[in-house]
Parts: sequence; C-alpha cells; structure tokens
Amino acid sequence: MSDKRDYYEVLGVNKNATDEEIKKAYRKLAKKYHPDANPDNKKEAEAKFKEVNEAYENLSDPQKRRMYDQFGHDGPSGFGGGQNGYYSYTTSDFDMGDLGDIFSSFFGGGFGGFGSRTARANNGPTKGADLRYDIELTFEESFMGVEKEISISRLENCEKCGGTGAKAGTGVETCKTCGGTGKIKQTQGGFFTTYRTCTACHGEGKIIKEPCDACNGKGKEKKHVKVKVNIPAGIADGQTVVLRGEGAVGSNGGPKGDLYINAHIKRHHLYERQDNNVFCEIPVSFTQATLGADIEVPMVDGKKEKFKIPEGTQTGTKFRVRGKGFKAINSNYQGDLIFSVVVQTPKKLTKEQRELLVELAKTMNEQPPVKKRGIFG
Repeated sequence: MSDKRDYYEVLGVNKNATDEEIKKAYRKLAKKYHPDANPDNKKEAEAKFKEVNEAYENLSDPQKRRMYDQFGHDGPSGFGGGQNGYYSYTTSDFDMGDLGDIFSSFFGGGFGGFGSRTARANNGPTKGADLRYDIELTFEESFMGVEKEISISRLENCEKCGGTGAKAGTGVETCKTCGGTGKIKQTQGGFFTTYRTCTACHGEGKIIKEPCDACNGKGKEKKHVKVKVNIPAGIADGQTVVLRGEGAVGSNGGPKGDLYINAHIKRHHLYERQDNNVFCEIPVSFTQATLGADIEVPMVDGKKEKFKIPEGTQTGTKFRVRGKGFKAINSNYQGDLIFSVVVQTPKKLTKEQRELLVELAKTMNEQPPVKKRGIFG
C-alpha cells in the first residue's frame, strides 16, 4: 500500500472540489512552497513542492482523477502488469524546468531563472496524445474477464522519414535564429522576461529545407492498428483499463501517450449486478416449494450449483450461494450469487393430477373463498 498522502488532503480541498477550486488551491500552495521562495529551508520546500505538483497533476486531469478516486495511489494493480491490463497512474520525476510556464506567470519569467528553462522546455520531448476507446462487453465477459483485440487510429512516426520530417538523403537543421529553442527572449524594463514564438521556425526549433513527401514534413502519419487488451474479471460498467504507451507517438523523442479503454456492460436477461453480488430469479414447481427439493442453480460462468430449498418455501424467498459473485478488483474478495424463488402454479392438470389435488385439499380442510354478495342481493 502506498504511503503517500491523499491528494485532496495535500491540496487542502474536499473530494467534491471543482476544477477551479483545485487550480486555485494548487497555485496558492505552489507559490508558498516554491524552492526559490524558501532559501532557508530549500530541501523541505522542494519535497512539499513536488508533492503539491504531483497532486495537482493527477486531480486536474479528468481521467487521472477518476482513476485516483476509484483506485487510490496504488492504482488497479494486481493483474501482473505487463503490456495490457489495469495500470496505476505514475507521475514523472521532479523537474523544476517543467514548471516554468506556471511560475513565469507568478514571477514574470525573471524569478529564479525559470524563464530560460521555459524556453527550452517548449521545444523539449513531449508526450504523445492520450486516446480513448469505448468497448462493449457481455455480462459474462465482465464476470470472467476476456482478451479482446481492438482497432484504433493513432499518429505514428512516418515510415519513410523515420519521424524526422525530412526527405530521404537530407537532414534537419537547428534554427539559427532561436538556437533550437523555438522561442525568442525579450526583456522588458530590465526586469521582466517574456518569450515569443520564433517566426523563422514557427516554434519548432528546427528547419526542414526539403520536407518528406509522404508526411509533408510533419514526421507523423495516422495509422490504423490492432491492439490486444486483457479485460480483468470483475470489471464494472464505467471502469477504465489503461494501456501505457498505446496512444499517439510523442514529439522530439517524447514517450507515447496512453490508451484509455472505457468498459460498457450489456444488460443480461437473467442476472443483475449490485456491487459484487449477482441477483437472479429461479423458478421452482409447486411440489418442489411445498415438499422441499434439491435444485440446480445456473451460475454466471455456465456451471450449475446444487442447492437444497426447504419445504414450505414461498415465492420471493431469497437464498445465497457464497463466493459465486463478481471478483473484487485488487482484492481476494468475491461476492455472492443471491437468487429469489418464484413458485410456478401449473396452468393445466391431467384428470389424475386434479383428483390428487382435490384429495389433498380435503385433508388440509381447505375452503373455497367466500363469494361476496352484490349491492342488490
């Protein structure tokens, strides 16, 4: 179990906080714990600063916040890791330069040297875009787990130029105007430092004189690919499987994005899920309910469990088969299957059956219902 503090506690907000409230709390704390603002206690401030940044990174992103609310710090682990399956969110190592844009707005780009880091970061490695895919599963697939192959479209490096964007046999030159940063530094009043996009390279930091004719110099192309995903047993409607590195390709050597697969579970004609329990109705005959009987109860996985109902069982009586419900994610716990008995009254009887029931009725002193008289007698 993770020893990290709760992200909401770190930012001092409740779990129902709006995006604006989270952003406001983050700005206040980030300014408070900024290492350059705490020269006498820089090490502790740096640790706090990193903690605040990590909390904001996860709570400001809707997907990450939903996963954190659902699984906490440790994430939906327990499926062996690997290429497919559930994965927890992880944050990157602390890098003061990555926060240049934020603190440039706080300190005008001239506080603690963050302005220069901002310029370099803008043209540095960038993670590829995250992708989303909605997958439909049967009730049985969500119960037992399943491997699926899905088709997605994503940006990948151009095969012809290898992602450089330059025509074969030519190269990419570093922009001489901005020195490869993609930004031009401007100082105002001798104190405030700002940056504008380099007009020579349009912020790319590089010049391609002969663009690749396959991708028109972009270095990327959209491709349709097939991806295998392992859906774990016990997944519920609305839960998400995250495939790390299966999103769009990154820029300037940055990592690929991630693929978020949202599960949608079809309704079942017999079973219904509530938490990790499975509910259903089982019909029994009049004689089974009266005399008691050993019946077979169908399980979600297709197997059958023998179950003894006592004599005199009434319609609506509930019975529980323990450990036959849904598996809980990240736990060894498994819910139960709970079935309600529905006693079926026979609609047609043979002459012999009717005679036997009449004799039974006599022994039980049964009387027909009293017929009510009308208002006119």
